[in-house]
Order: sequence, then C-alpha cells, then structure tokens
Amino acid sequence: MAALLPEIDKIYTELAGKEHLPGLVYGVVLDGKLVHVRSLGLADVERKIPATSSTEFRIASMSKSFVAMAALKLRDQGKLRLDDPVADYLPELRRVQLPTADSPALTIRHLLTMTTGLPEDNPWGDRQMAVSNARLEQLAGAGLSFSNAPGQTFEYSNLGYIFLGKVVSKASGMRFQDYVTREILRPLGMHNTRWEYTQAAPGKLALGYRWDRDHWEPEPILSDGDGAAMGGLITTADDFARYVAFHLDAWPARNDPERGPLRRASVREMHLPQVFTGFAVKATLTDRKTPNPRMHFYNYGLDWTRDSHDVVTAGHSGGLPGFGSQFRFAPDHGVGVFAFTNLRYGPVYGPTNRILSMLVERADLGPRAIAVSPILAKRHPQVAQLVQSWDASLGSAIAADNLFLDRSRVDWIAHAREKLEPIGKITSVGPIEAENALRGTFPLIGERGTVNVKFTLTPEREPKVQEITLTPAKPPVNQ
Repeated sequence: MAALLPEIDKIYTELAGKEHLPGLVYGVVLDGKLVHVRSLGLADVERKIPATSSTEFRIASMSKSFVAMAALKLRDQGKLRLDDPVADYLPELRRVQLPTADSPALTIRHLLTMTTGLPEDNPWGDRQMAVSNARLEQLAGAGLSFSNAPGQTFEYSNLGYIFLGKVVSKASGMRFQDYVTREILRPLGMHNTRWEYTQAAPGKLALGYRWDRDHWEPEPILSDGDGAAMGGLITTADDFARYVAFHLDAWPARNDPERGPLRRASVREMHLPQVFTGFAVKATLTDRKTPNPRMHFYNYGLDWTRDSHDVVTAGHSGGLPGFGSQFRFAPDHGVGVFAFTNLRYGPVYGPTNRILSMLVERADLGPRAIAVSPILAKRHPQVAQLVQSWDASLGSAIAADNLFLDRSRVDWIAHAREKLEPIGKITSVGPIEAENALRGTFPLIGERGTVNVKFTLTPEREPKVQEITLTPAKPPVNQ
C-alpha cells in the first residue's frame, strides 16, 4: 500500500486546488490503525489556522450511522424493536395521514432504511439541525406530505433521521446526543467528538466556507439542536479513525470476546443491504476503462455496494452549508478511507470512493482469509484420500447419503481417474482454503500438474461430504 500513498496525496492535493477547498484532512485506516493521515490548507481562513488531524470538522450526514448504531444498541438492550410503529414512541405521529389507505404503519425500520415514503429533502433538511422538539411536534401535528407509501422504495430523508433521533431519545430516556456520546463515542475513545460547536477547544474548530467568485465567504455555523441526528456530529481525523476501525473489526464473525459498544453481529447487520437504491451499469475499475458494474443498496445509516468482482464496500457521505465529508470501507479487505473539508458540500465524495477502490484493486490487500473450521480441517485429508482411493469404508464414514446416490461409487472412480490421470502420480496435498465453515478447496499436486478439489459439507450435527468437484488447475501464464 505504501507505494500508492504518493498517488493518494496527489489526488487530494489536486482536488483541494481545483475545488478551492479551504482545508482538507484525509486518512487511510488499515487493520485497525490510522496508517496514513494528511492535512491541507486552513481550518480558519481569517486567523490562518492550519487544518490538522486534530481539527474538529462537522461531518454532516455521516452522523446518521451513529444514530443508527444507537437504535440497534437500544434494540439489543430490549428497549425497542425495529418493526415497532414510530407512533408508539412519538405520539404526535399518530394523527399523521399516510399517503394511501393501504399504507403500512410507519416503523423504525423504515426510518433506518430511508423507506418512510417522505420526500428527498436535502436542501430543506440541511437547515433543520437546530429545530426544537416543540417545532417538530408542531410540524408532525399539522400533517406531513409523502412522495410514496412507506416501505415501497428508497428516498433520502433527513426528516426521517430526525425522527429516528427522537425515537432514540424516547427509548433511552435522554437526549439522543447524550446517548450516542455515552454509549458509543466515549467507549470508542472518541473524546474530541461532540455535537455543539461552541464546546470545541480553542483554535481546533474548522470554520465552514463557500467559494464566492474569487474568495472564501464564511458560512453561519449551525448550532446543535433536536434535529441534529440528520447531520450534527463534529469530529477529528484521529477520532474518526477509531470509528472506521470499529466497523472493520466486526469482520469476520468469530468467537473472540466482545469489546465494542455494540455487538459485532449488530455492526455487521449495519453493513448488510436492506433496500435497493440503484445499479451503476457503466461503472468501471479505477483505470476508467475496464467495465465493473456495481449494485447499490441502503442499509442502516450506511450505503452498500457490491461490484462485478464481488468487492463489497460500505460508508456514507455528508454535506452541509460549510462542510463536505465522506467515508468508505471494504469489510472483507480491512481497509477504509475518509475525508473532511470545510467547504460547502466540498466534493470529496468521488475521489474518496476512487481511492478506496484503488487500494482494493492495486495494493494487493486481498480479501481477508477465512479461518479454516475444525470440521473442514478434519475432512481435508479424508477427502484427499477418498478421491484417490474411493475406499468403501472411508466413503461410508464421511460421505453424506446423497453422494453415492447422485453418482455411484463406480462412476466416481471413473470420473476421478479421468481428472487425475493427466497429472500423474500425486506427490502432495496442498493446504485448504476455506470459503466458509463448511466449504473449502485444496490442490492435489501431481508430477505433471494440479487438480483443485472443492467439497461441501452437510448441515448435520456431524457434517459429512455432500458434494465434490475436481477441476484441473490452469497452468501459469508464462508456461
């Protein structure tokens, strides 16, 4: 990865110049550590205060994943259920008329996944951070307008996440800001992350700007308020790297003790696709030539992408008057990238996504190896012996009922001979590579070549072999 860092620095440096970014901080997180962080420009233009990794930036809608995490923690604590009607927590919504007579009740899950049916509201929603609960109750009490029936389709709704923040407040018995701070930020060691800008240390706050013809014009700083669940969090690169590392640490599933503020299973749940948002059929690899279509979904406070190479990424962007931000991580590869700037909707989004893709494609990180389960390790030498000998007693011991019904033992012998004879005498059995806990592949290495053996085990208490495939390995390109 180190060889790519100068290219990463060049991309962000050119972006800062081209887009007139006052200040920019970006970082790369790998295997739980902030391995690269750089700062460009100014946090405060008037006082010429430089941006640093400890500068506090408002991260706008990247805040939504923290509120989603809080909702899942409350779910795990038994204080709410995702399919509860929102009106059970916010009585002011009981009188809201839904768009159609057959609309389902608006649920917490709808809020989490942006399937409320409320309209896309970025221009309006970005100005609602300081709204009071009294005003929100008045707003809902007067009735709401919907673009779709709840549960029908994805549509980005800041108001939906404002309501989710109110649900977290009601279920936790405290302001959602305090719950997120106490239950998520502090346990992660994010001690310089906050909701109210006036609490920032002197000289540490990034002031927001817009580029007006030939100069930076200061943007009014939005105060914390009851609408801040949609985008109010303020953090530093050093702190936010801890949050990215926490998401990456949820993978793979394992038996290690739980150490985070949210169970690993619930963090992984945040990363799983929930509602379809789009299909980028013309997407390419970072060479901008090789086709690489991508499927997009929204999860719980995060969006999810899988490309044609089965690379999965998740993350969220953020934009407010005065700020732009983006973070994205590849769970299977253990790497993430984030960027903050203090320009109105500063366009760090595409470059940050591109840099993560570049790391996955070119840094030779590879997806994390899946641990070989004890039963795979046990069956590995047994299957290696079986495909060479087809010993009746061994087959009886490890084969599932279907194996010799789908193909007779005589046919298996003939099939194996056809696949193995071209490679000559077997000289060694290679290590097994796990696809999951009950499926794996290993090489049988012969005098004149290699055959890959893939086998799948059954869901029985003592898993047995239900399927075997023998595939000749392709010789190296230079042979």
